[in-house]
Amino acid sequence: MSKEQFSVRKTDNRNLMKWLILLFIALAPAVYAADSQPKAETFLDPAGAGQDYIDQGEFKNDWGGAQVIALGDGKFRMVTYRGGLPGDGWDKEFKQETPGKREGQKILFTGENSYRAELANRKITITTQAGGPYTMEKIERKSPTLAAKPPPGAIVLFDGTGADGWADGHLDERHLLAAGCRSKQSFTNFTAHLEFLLPFKPLGRGQDRGNSGVYLQDRYELQVLDSFGLKGENNECGAIYSQAAPALNMCFPPLTWQTYDIDFTTAQHDDSGKKVKNAVVTIQQNGVTIHQNLQLQGPTPGGKKEDPSGGPLQLQGHGNPVFYRNIWVVPK
Repeated sequence: MSKEQFSVRKTDNRNLMKWLILLFIALAPAVYAADSQPKAETFLDPAGAGQDYIDQGEFKNDWGGAQVIALGDGKFRMVTYRGGLPGDGWDKEFKQETPGKREGQKILFTGENSYRAELANRKITITTQAGGPYTMEKIERKSPTLAAKPPPGAIVLFDGTGADGWADGHLDERHLLAAGCRSKQSFTNFTAHLEFLLPFKPLGRGQDRGNSGVYLQDRYELQVLDSFGLKGENNECGAIYSQAAPALNMCFPPLTWQTYDIDFTTAQHDDSGKKVKNAVVTIQQNGVTIHQNLQLQGPTPGGKKEDPSGGPLQLQGHGNPVFYRNIWVVPK
């Protein structure tokens, strides 16, 4: 190697070292921040979920209702609705969100115009410029179709006794069916009932908060997610994923059994295999209609291509412990 080549090589090495040092400096804060983030714990049993879980939930009085959402690390969000709760009196016009934080034995929410609310002992006490105190008591709603029995002609896909009807079916110690399986039977036109349980992940956000999905015919995903108190977007619970938001966010709090009741009519094709009519679905979540005669424009992401054949139900596994029970289908 010549003296000139050695000098160039030495300069290149210095530049490389300088670049690596700058890269480390740039990345170090992000790495540190990621390491310092609280762990997004997952709770499957209300008994061990802690005080934040006990305090969150739904509240109601004569004026309206409120949903209190636990966000982890002592933080909360309260959504108030005039007239009642979603699906139970809300006028669909007035909705207000207020941040909150635990202070000792109470959770304090403060908003604009002297709005103040305290949550303690299953009761919210509210004062505003207009007056107060006003109180809301905690309630626990249950779906009216919870534990619905299969009617005559129904095909029972899961009743807690075994997962033989499911490819890759797996039961936990509670005899619940874990997400991440497909029914061995396929269906074209049908009604279906199923019940699902979402984990409590207070530090989880977005699609990390109990994500799963029910694929109809393995083509169209009906989203399953802890969307309690959220806006009800087309990627949240009750949505036909990426296509249609639910008419109403009917998601109950996590670790509460919830229901989907589905009426599905398959897409129609002519003799050449061309689609001439979209699939149509009507869906109830927790007894309230969230999609009425909705035309499905095509498969959702991850769904198989449309054709004249039917398809199975898929309970999507997406890295979150979501569980199902009481699943039956009535072919039409």
